[in-house]
Amino acid sequence: MITPDTKNWTWVLERPCPECGFDSRRVRGADTPALLRENAAAWRPVLERADVRERPAPDVWSPLEYACHVRDVFRVFDGRLRLMLTEDAPSFPDWDQDATAVAERYGEQDPHRVAGELEEAGEALAARFAAVSGGQWERTGVRSDGSRFTVESLARYLLHDPVHHLHDVNR
Repeated sequence: MITPDTKNWTWVLERPCPECGFDSRRVRGADTPALLRENAAAWRPVLERADVRERPAPDVWSPLEYACHVRDVFRVFDGRLRLMLTEDAPSFPDWDQDATAVAERYGEQDPHRVAGELEEAGEALAARFAAVSGGQWERTGVRSDGSRFTVESLARYLLHDPVHHLHDVNR
């Protein structure tokens, strides 16, 4: 079994995820908008479940917490994509997803509101990717750990997160 380095998730660009099966190598940049929209829509039924606030284990997020995280991933990556399309080789600001989950009280948010916000954030990100064309797919950006992305590799890297978390909540 592949044991991913939890500090450097760029391995998802090189091989399928051993848990959710997502294989980013099969995704083209132009596929991104449809895949984002499909994923965002799939969260509404999850957020309507009776167990939406229940953690399956103390150290595992509830479906609601995962949905809040995915919403915020969409927002963060929308900002990163905007930077990549408007600046030359920008550095991405750090984002501590665990600190955000605590500070924003993911487990206490309204599931119906989160569903709408997640769909809205997914649509905004999908629309921004849909507007990418030609050489823009090769524009670059750098994460704070030094990982370098093109717009195309950022799309493939990003897609793993919401796909994986949908897998997490549907086990």
